Amino acid sequence: MLAAVFEGTEKINLREVPTPEVGDGDLLLRVRAATICGTDLKIVAGKKTRGVRIPSILGHEIAGEIIAVGAQVAGWRAGEFVAVAPVIACGECYYCGRDLENLCARRKALGYEYEGGFAEFLRVPAPAVSAGNVLRLPTDLSCQAAALSEPLSCCINGQDNMGGIKPGDTVLIIGAGPIGTMHMQLAKAVPQTRVIVSETLAQRRRMALENGADAVHDPDDTDIYQRVMDETSGLGADKIILAVGIADLVNHLLCLTRKNGAINLFAGFSAGAMARLDINEIHYRQIRISGASASTTSQFKRALDLIAAGAIDAGALVSERFSLERFPDAWQCARAGQGLKVAIIPDGRESA
Repeated sequence: MLAAVFEGTEKINLREVPTPEVGDGDLLLRVRAATICGTDLKIVAGKKTRGVRIPSILGHEIAGEIIAVGAQVAGWRAGEFVAVAPVIACGECYYCGRDLENLCARRKALGYEYEGGFAEFLRVPAPAVSAGNVLRLPTDLSCQAAALSEPLSCCINGQDNMGGIKPGDTVLIIGAGPIGTMHMQLAKAVPQTRVIVSETLAQRRRMALENGADAVHDPDDTDIYQRVMDETSGLGADKIILAVGIADLVNHLLCLTRKNGAINLFAGFSAGAMARLDINEIHYRQIRISGASASTTSQFKRALDLIAAGAIDAGALVSERFSLERFPDAWQCARAGQGLKVAIIPDGRESA
């Protein structure tokens, strides 16, 4: 089969590799859609190395069609369309026992520990099948939309960890890439929520407005503090989501947050990144700061349900589509930050 294989820093190449064999507890999928994630870009750039095998097939935002079922697998049949949650938890550790399988002490992931979805076929390993990581798609939902359940579920996790978005909240989102746009759509699904987006790229500011932002801000042009205060009657934002991995921004967010507000550091940072914080601002103004790591299977299901219900416009998020044969073009498009989400459609057939 054809696959995009990660072979070292700045090396990801199309190769013919053996089609996976199906074990007794496995499923074999024909990949119908796999979207490129910022984590994939970080792996190839050498900025994420933990757990990453060389060589390996990347791609963890995946949906496809079951074409073979292991002899000991019940409840699935060939021809069904599914999405796959990539974080495979052990089910036994301290965190799994507290419904925090995204933080599992022995977690494994599709897309670099197990082979991922930038390929014609994907073997879903037995631990993922038995753990409930495979979710059946509604009949009218495209695989392309379903593949976005994974990044959307991560956004749900980030918002859950900051206490959720409440009706009437003003939310400031820093960064209007695909993740920032998903956070915006989630926030706008809450009644009477007002969303301000800060983004340096004019094209993404325009798309943010098209996707529901109430106000956009160019940090290179105007003072964000004054803009946020003008939009919030001098109180500051109720919730702030940092969707770009720039550690130096963290302290600046404190003055943009109202008393008892919350900040979620959603984007990943480079290893060893540090930020100086005004701890008196955090202490006296009761500001909560949270992180976000992957998602649970229940959050993945919530994401899939939101997309299926049309509460999240997945079609608006996928801006570029490429066949697997054109993977090099797709990769360059994603690296350049063109549009929003770049989708690999291995057989080139699925429409938006």
